Amino acid sequence: MPDEGAVPSGAASAWSRLTGWRYAARRRLYRGGRAGPLARAANRLSAVQFASGLLTPRQAATLEVRGRRSGRVISFPVVVADHEGERYVVSMLGESTSWVRNLRADNRGVLRRRRAEPVRLEEVPPERRAPILRRYLELAPGARAHLPVDRRAPLTEFERIADRFPVFRVRSVRAPGAGRPGVLPAAGQARVMPSASPRQPQG
Repeated sequence: MPDEGAVPSGAASAWSRLTGWRYAARRRLYRGGRAGPLARAANRLSAVQFASGLLTPRQAATLEVRGRRSGRVISFPVVVADHEGERYVVSMLGESTSWVRNLRADNRGVLRRRRAEPVRLEEVPPERRAPILRRYLELAPGARAHLPVDRRAPLTEFERIADRFPVFRVRSVRAPGAGRPGVLPAAGQARVMPSASPRQPQG
């Protein structure tokens, strides 16, 4: 007898094609690894919503970093992936994004979700990224179009692409004046705090 729970092959094929079209449309919003006008507008709205914490998943937040050339504070939405008691952010567009270069120049930032949390972001070496990338894809449906691996793939598949997608560990800090709107920690004033436990709310 046929398996009543099985998805008909025609339906599975149609769903696969639909998913492929959706992913292609999302990639077009970020041609050349840079956000186009529509993506920039959507990101600005998401940054405001994620920072407020209203009607968003608990992993959604807004990250503020300082531009390495302009010195201006730049904010953008992120999905904070939890893995083994630590928190991480991932560049779904890979090495070419400006915020990755900004963090490599100055790893201080402010994470916002209902409150401001001064943080330092420490880059994770490629050999340790695979399980974090897999966890990230579980939590970030919008990123699945950009990473060339299925979220259910074995870790070996994530290891193959790990050097192409920067990952940063989020560390809480305390700094005088940090956390006010548009204010990043002053040099030499930050103290690293232990990361939250897996049961503690993230943001």
